[in-house]
Amino acid sequence: MKTITFNELRKIKDSLPDGSMHRIADELGMDVDTVRNFFGGHNFKDGQSVGIHLEAGPDGGLVTIDDPTVLEKALKILDEQQANENADAKS
Repeated sequence: MKTITFNELRKIKDSLPDGSMHRIADELGMDVDTVRNFFGGHNFKDGQSVGIHLEAGPDGGLVTIDDPTVLEKALKILDEQQANENADAKS
């Protein structure tokens, strides 16, 4: 389990490059709407619940994540993006 603020979770989502939701879904064998639900979406017609629990509070409240696999994939993509930007800057 992992706990972060809702605003931190949304910041991660908003920092992801285009196509990341589909990439995460493909790599994990999930529906893309399930991945979006992880980041605060509410499409339960096509997507599944993802085991996040919201608690009201400052900074958007707290999000407790049962399985951080989606978050870990998102952070990996951000790390790759940063590494690519650093490599481009050195070129």
